[in-house]
Amino acid sequence: MACLIAAPCSGSGKTLLSLCLAAVARQRGESLQPFKVGPDYLDPQLLAAVAGRECRNLDPILCGEPWVQSSFRWHGSRAERVLVEGVMGLFDGRGPSSEGSSAAVAVLLDIPVVLVVEASRQAGSLAALVRGFRDHGPPQVRLAGVVLNRVGSERHRALLQEALASIEVPLLGVLPNHPSLELPSRHLGLLPPQELDDLGERQPAWVELARRHLDLETLWPLLSPVAADPRLSDPIEALVGPPPQRPALPVAIAADAAFHFRYPETTELLQAVGLEPVNWSPLADQPLPADTRAIVLPGGYPELHAERLESCRRSLGELAGAAARGVPIVAECGGLLVLGDTLEDGAGQPRSMAGVLPFQARRGELSLGYRQAQAEADGLLVRRGEIYQGHEFHRWQLAIEPGPAGPALTVEAPLWRLAGWGAASRPEGWTGCDLHASWLHLHWGGSPQLVKRLAARVEATANQEGRSLASLAVGPRSSSGDGEASVKPLEDGATDGVGEREGRPRSPNSTSSTRSR
Repeated sequence: MACLIAAPCSGSGKTLLSLCLAAVARQRGESLQPFKVGPDYLDPQLLAAVAGRECRNLDPILCGEPWVQSSFRWHGSRAERVLVEGVMGLFDGRGPSSEGSSAAVAVLLDIPVVLVVEASRQAGSLAALVRGFRDHGPPQVRLAGVVLNRVGSERHRALLQEALASIEVPLLGVLPNHPSLELPSRHLGLLPPQELDDLGERQPAWVELARRHLDLETLWPLLSPVAADPRLSDPIEALVGPPPQRPALPVAIAADAAFHFRYPETTELLQAVGLEPVNWSPLADQPLPADTRAIVLPGGYPELHAERLESCRRSLGELAGAAARGVPIVAECGGLLVLGDTLEDGAGQPRSMAGVLPFQARRGELSLGYRQAQAEADGLLVRRGEIYQGHEFHRWQLAIEPGPAGPALTVEAPLWRLAGWGAASRPEGWTGCDLHASWLHLHWGGSPQLVKRLAARVEATANQEGRSLASLAVGPRSSSGDGEASVKPLEDGATDGVGEREGRPRSPNSTSSTRSR
């Protein structure tokens, strides 16, 4: 069975050990399926790049325990080796609890833990630290052994190994100080693989370091795959069923250096409900793909590329035009930022964005943690009263103020109210029958109704547009003023209960106000 690679805290070396083992598997010609506990996007991108397979997140808070188990068993039985990287410290979960922690996932999946300890300034105290993690609980984990990071010398290694022997915990290897193990990071985590020009050059070094300093003979059986089970089914199909029998409808997904925080299941679920994901780069000033029926704006780092984005007038203009035409838009976190009036770059300079929503985005305090979201209104994806679990992680904040002149925008109620440990309850987000825009990251594996509703809205709009265009041959032409036939808003029954027929965005402001922009 696989193991879970954990640590006492972030920055201890979990990802480094995981990358070393993934590099060894690839060098040996063995397929390795990586998993990552929690809502992270950056570590999974690195693991996927080295392993050559999509990394799957295992987050019982966002997705529920049944999804975590089915995803692990399905994907973990389709590779020769399996590795699970933990999140933060071993027992760190929601707030001060262990809910959703690496330890909770290890117990849920019944797999042992390999503990990575940053040991550069330790000697005998290592035994006390490791004993605490081994014996702490619930949840009570099975500790397979320890890998030590930043070991300075052979003498240091011998000293630490003797300390572990005193509590009968095996040493499974060390990670020495080495330039290839220094991974650069920024405010949200490690740099993504597309920004590491030397990622390919690092991997042979990781293989050699693993061969020399890790007990691969003991570690390799701890990467054994999940036993195949003929009763298992594809978790995506189990959520939404087989694809509809019609041509796929194209959905533009922002995908470039500014927008790349996306779970692989997002793409897979879109395909499963009959939508065709088409990558679109706003940062390259690309036009929207032909016949775009919806737009997905995932998170990422638009703030780091704000100056360049400001110059991308074609892509921003097409985004604003699509919003004005009622093309459904789903935006999360960084994707939300590009919809506003302005976005401050790293130097504090405001840069013009698409101007779809009435806010200026500025650098502010860190917002981090799991949130419970209760929907305040019917919208594109959610229905009033529904409760969702999401994750918030950003350093930019929104100032909702009057902006430059533009089309009128009606502002009514927030998308939902967010609450979380240590965070005051607050209204947040914008919603309408063609809009879902929020700071909150959701995992559609835990909320498949979201992608079903998006598909229903896209299909209903396409069907209505087809009827409208067909009627032009027998009835008077209705013009929107730019030579295109206008499409009337859908009736309530065609939008799965969405009450806002005019599709005007709802904002977290007062219950009824109109703003000219």
